[in-house]
Amino acid sequence: MSLKIERVVVVPGETAYYTDDQAAIRAGARQDGFIYLGEPRTPGFDAIRQPGESAAVLLVLSDGYIAHGDAAVVQYAGVAGRSAGFHANEIRIAIDAAEDRILSSEITDFRGATEWLDEQEAFPASVARAAAYGLSQALLDAAAHARGLLMAHVVQDFVGRSGPLEAVPTFTQSGDDRYSSVDRMILKRADFLPHGLFNDVASKFGADGQLFLDYVAWLRERVGKIGPGDYRPRFHLDLYGCAGDAFGRDTTKIADFLGRAAELAGPYRLRVEHPLDAGSHEGQIAEFAALRGELAARGIPVEIVADEWCNTLDEIRAFTAAAAADVIHVKTPDLGSIANAATALAEVRAAGFVGYCGGTCNETERSAQISAHVAMGAGADELLAKPGMGVDEALMIVRNEMARALALDGVLRRERGDRA
Repeated sequence: MSLKIERVVVVPGETAYYTDDQAAIRAGARQDGFIYLGEPRTPGFDAIRQPGESAAVLLVLSDGYIAHGDAAVVQYAGVAGRSAGFHANEIRIAIDAAEDRILSSEITDFRGATEWLDEQEAFPASVARAAAYGLSQALLDAAAHARGLLMAHVVQDFVGRSGPLEAVPTFTQSGDDRYSSVDRMILKRADFLPHGLFNDVASKFGADGQLFLDYVAWLRERVGKIGPGDYRPRFHLDLYGCAGDAFGRDTTKIADFLGRAAELAGPYRLRVEHPLDAGSHEGQIAEFAALRGELAARGIPVEIVADEWCNTLDEIRAFTAAAAADVIHVKTPDLGSIANAATALAEVRAAGFVGYCGGTCNETERSAQISAHVAMGAGADELLAKPGMGVDEALMIVRNEMARALALDGVLRRERGDRA
């Protein structure tokens, strides 16, 4: 007898971080300890920094197994085309309204069980992506259980891949603790580091970018000083549009600046996320493509990472079609259904670009574990260590999940006599 979903339970929960009003921060909100002072600017925020909420979606199967996924939104919700934050009760109401459709799902068919999540009327627009994110994770868990596979195997089948699973290199983020966190990253041999959180020109980036350049020079020296001799991480730094703000979105000036940063980073290779913000999806593609062309023409070895205005599967496809970035940040909560994240990662790699399975510090241990399976199954090039900003905990969660999956993958393949 095939397994069925017998009950759906939604449980309010916490995330490992906070949601922040990016518009208010970029407008100069002053930090006071851990909080920000001032009035929020983005709809849905009662304060500039507020605790994140999650909603666990639990599917009780007919054999007693409980499949689990967690709904969440990104730290900087409600900007650059992203969904606003939510209260967990809103997810419960949305899931409850779709209960009949959920209970009728054929759980062994992950594609069929998740396709309807992208329909316009599946959930209220205000929580559509968050609800789809949490529910699709639970459906992936249920499909893996019903088929006697790992979640990464279900993802492999979904995107048309095969072969042994491989661990995905991990990227760690520091938040504002951009100095002492680096030592922890080096000791744990993070593959990519440190994010850096350069989200304000005056206090973090510098009017002429000098604060950022000083940091890159320090980072190079620190890795060389305390890192093992064979340790060669890649520097991945997020500018939150600050280079564009400082240099008037002049791609020639930004390229000059990134060239200086690349020289200071050497011998370590440099990735820069969101160097400028054009204010729209179309503008972002045009200006990123121009900047990338400028860097290539001058032989400047900096990889550009697309993040803002590259939120949905269609938007990611537009960025890759325009060759507007070297690396595509597949920000898992922004894509809604986890099936969309898997599709995006596979398509980005097939198009010849780097697929970064990311997300946000404002997630949970469960969504991080499932993201690790999606990254392995879809063949991602880079995986965000999440949730939270503590470095060690996030690395532990995603690396341990991958290690367990790799060990079980080997056992299952030996049992099947699979030599692929």
